[in-house]
Amino acid sequence: MASNLNPKWIENELLRVPEVKQRSTHRDAQKPRQAVAARYERSRGRLVIELDNGTEFSFPPTLARGLSAATPKELSVIEISPLGTGLHWPQLDVDLTVDGLISGVFGSRAWMRGHAARAGSVSSPAKASAARENGAKGGRPPKTKVLA
Repeated sequence: MASNLNPKWIENELLRVPEVKQRSTHRDAQKPRQAVAARYERSRGRLVIELDNGTEFSFPPTLARGLSAATPKELSVIEISPLGTGLHWPQLDVDLTVDGLISGVFGSRAWMRGHAARAGSVSSPAKASAARENGAKGGRPPKTKVLA
């Protein structure tokens, strides 16, 4: 189907649009952050992401899905998506979003649930001792209502 719009007319209409100055707004603070650089710092054992607003953040790769068993060489090869919103480790076939990482989301929902379950089930001698003491006292005390 042929277009009946005249290209010259479109060009003229675009020229008549008033120039709008961009200013920082609250919405800018909500826009997705973009990565401008990413690297693995072997000495610290951390992945470092530099953002477009001049900040950077880092995290240990053991927190992220697919990166915990990776070698330093594999972690060092990081590709940034063209828009800067995602990171890709080609040797590991792992993709993570910048916003997700900033928010503390280091994998899919299912992976995060499993990760949280493993973290919550960690037992230590002190935790086991406290559980035995509470059991000897009759278990967890009942909740009391707070009157205002």
